[in-house]
Amino acid sequence: MADNIMLEVVTPEKVVISEEVQIVAAPGSQGEFGVLVGHTPFLTTIKTGGLRYTDAQGKERYVFVSGGFTEALPDKVTVLAESAEKMEDIDPERAKSAMERAEKRLVEDRAKEQVDITRAKAALDRAVTRINLLQNL
Repeated sequence: MADNIMLEVVTPEKVVISEEVQIVAAPGSQGEFGVLVGHTPFLTTIKTGGLRYTDAQGKERYVFVSGGFTEALPDKVTVLAESAEKMEDIDPERAKSAMERAEKRLVEDRAKEQVDITRAKAALDRAVTRINLLQNL
């Protein structure tokens, strides 16, 4: 299929996506970017957010990604993410619990100066992003 591009989303643990798609839109660290077949090659970092793509059949799909790198080539997009989950694999209750734990750490432990603020903010960002992705579909 000449009009499609190969998309691979990989974490240290597994291959999350490996399929031909029509378009990819990802949360770059400098803003969202899109890639179609024939795109000029580039390499960029990504931030926590929703990666959107249209599969070969024309259905829009979403993947949660958190940190990492993306390499775009004319015929392939590779996302090397710290973590990634297909939307159907996100557990809403687990995401809500993670958000509540992170908020609690930021509020309660900040006074005690026992929390790693950067880690707690990152955990909160990941949880909120998962919840927002689920609610916006």
